[in-house]
Amino acid sequence: MKNPPSDDRAPTVHDHFGRFASAASGWLGSTWAFVGAGLFIVVWAATGPMFHYSGRWTQVISTGTALMTFLMVFLIQNNQNRDARAINLKLNELIRAADKARNHMIDIERLTDQELDEMQATYERVKALSADRKPRKTSEPPVA
Repeated sequence: MKNPPSDDRAPTVHDHFGRFASAASGWLGSTWAFVGAGLFIVVWAATGPMFHYSGRWTQVISTGTALMTFLMVFLIQNNQNRDARAINLKLNELIRAADKARNHMIDIERLTDQELDEMQATYERVKALSADRKPRKTSEPPVA
């Protein structure tokens, strides 16, 4: 299998953010990050009596969790976008490589919702016709 052509361009901000988002999501999704967050909550709760459960004490956890959640949304979305793009490219390659596959299926993720609905309706009709032609008895094992 050929490697993609090398790209001699300088890394962009998007490249750096992509690498950062991937590394951060990997770490923040780890057991250790969960343990660290749990410990932070335990320490915060333990300091409650020291600060007389003041408004500032509750504001610390509220603000911290809001900021972390806000930032994590962007990291997660970046990884989801990259993963979806990679999966679509892999599927495009499989469609292209399969002899009997219809190449018009390549890049269908770029179609409008209406076009996708029409395509789905077409395949539902094909499925219904196929089911009508070959009824299978429930006692027969499925064909592998």
